[in-house]
Amino acid sequence: MSGDGLRAGDRLYRVADGDRIVHAVLRAAELIELDGDVFDAPRLAAPIPGGLAAVRVLAPVQPSKIVAVGLNYRDHAAEQGKPLPSEPLIFLKPSTAVVGPGDAIRLPPGAGRVDHEAEAGIVIRRRTFRADAAHAASCVLGVTCVNDVTARDIQRRENRYTRAKGFDTFAPVGPCVAIGLDSGDLAVEGWVNGERRQASSTRQLIFPVAELVAFISKVMTLLPGDIISTGTPAGIGALAAGDTVMVRVAGVGELENPVTDV
Repeated sequence: MSGDGLRAGDRLYRVADGDRIVHAVLRAAELIELDGDVFDAPRLAAPIPGGLAAVRVLAPVQPSKIVAVGLNYRDHAAEQGKPLPSEPLIFLKPSTAVVGPGDAIRLPPGAGRVDHEAEAGIVIRRRTFRADAAHAASCVLGVTCVNDVTARDIQRRENRYTRAKGFDTFAPVGPCVAIGLDSGDLAVEGWVNGERRQASSTRQLIFPVAELVAFISKVMTLLPGDIISTGTPAGIGALAAGDTVMVRVAGVGELENPVTDV
């Protein structure tokens, strides 16, 4: 099989197929391997026998950075007792924090309270610098799920974000990138042990995706595979070893991770 690669409605996965790590697209229940640069006109190759059940699903991209947005839902700003920002409040999560579906979120010793934060993540398609909002859509590959795990006690004590949000395993991403999804009205939910704790929609974002791409790209160059994590709604809560936490974004799917001690 050969031909054009990604199109609207596809779900892009990165999977371990035996000893190989490949990108593949789920289309009509068939998992098809991709050849070439996944960000630049990849080509359909052969179907993977057994589909998703026969492979291990990894984080769908390997970002050079995650640019996360703080206090981008009004209800979350209220629950944190903070005023609404006049412009996007951004911070970085390192690439070393990224893990995929099923990987453990490891609680650092002595960190105190560690919270889940369910978010919709925007995956960048091409090198982007000083984009304007009108052209932001052309810079976006698709949408994924992100859990912006946060050591809340450290954040409150330091009033900073880097250490609190930068621990290894503190950025679960996946399970796929939904291609061509309209990011303007997506349900975002966070679940712990089968109980829904967070529920909102990207309609409630203070700064929508186009504004975020324009604002951030005027600060730093965004590279293919980088993720903008758009903020979390109200309902954040503490995690404990033995928990299972799940982020669900409509049109993307479910990102589930166990929680363990280090």
